[in-house]
Amino acid sequence: MLWKVPLLMGLIVLGTHIWTIKKEFVDISKNLDYFVASVEFAVAQFNDDNAEENTYRLLEVGRAQKKTWTMIFLMDLDMGRTICKKHDEDIDNCPMQEGAEEKKVRCTFHVDARPWFSQFTLLYSTCQ
Repeated sequence: MLWKVPLLMGLIVLGTHIWTIKKEFVDISKNLDYFVASVEFAVAQFNDDNAEENTYRLLEVGRAQKKTWTMIFLMDLDMGRTICKKHDEDIDNCPMQEGAEEKKVRCTFHVDARPWFSQFTLLYSTCQ
């Protein structure tokens, strides 16, 4: 009976350690396939949710992180307003607005990726 106490304590410590690790974000490559797909999803979601008529295009990826033991990505994206409207065909090659119409935003997104189901979920977003 006495030998069960150290075993129980060991399992509690191990479980706490694993639970703590699961909550940490770690830096990843910006070229990771699932991360790239999550970035594209975040930009498309931003454009869908944005009340403006014009689309925004990705300018730069700042922070690129993944939550340990999950497919939840954390990203900081710099985006700029283009001259294209929301439902134009090729917004990836659309010129940026210039002059008084120029506008840039920096957004932070958390995206839960389930690429094997072609499913992405926006968990959090904020823009400045």
